[in-house]
Amino acid sequence: MKILVAVDGSPFTQRILAYIVEHGDWLGAKHAYTVLHVAPAVPSRAAAALDRQLLKEHYAEEAEKVFAPIRGFLEQHQVPADYLGKVGPAGDVIADVANEGRYDLLMMGSHGHGTLGKLVLGSVSTKVMAHCQTPVLIIR
Repeated sequence: MKILVAVDGSPFTQRILAYIVEHGDWLGAKHAYTVLHVAPAVPSRAAAALDRQLLKEHYAEEAEKVFAPIRGFLEQHQVPADYLGKVGPAGDVIADVANEGRYDLLMMGSHGHGTLGKLVLGSVSTKVMAHCQTPVLIIR
């Protein structure tokens, strides 16, 4: 199975990783994992004033801050994964990557932030579920 794991480095990321290793009977190392982190874009006016290479390095560094502990955890549990850093609105980017990559499953956490979203799911989770054709497993 081809699984996309959307992460942001929060405690919900830790819950997703724990879920993967705790449910090794149906998840675990036998699947192909891609770990996705979506960084918010630097505002366009600020981005226009910055060197493109500097901006690219900034996004790569931000993704690596999130990926480093995840990489260590998954390696420790012998779960191989690829890592993908993207930039943009998280909900849109996660749904697009899941749809275009033809993943079998998308795993993500839900913060439950937002006015109405606090009652059920976070705004990113809600947006992903509305636009994603891939089955989504929300870990809370």
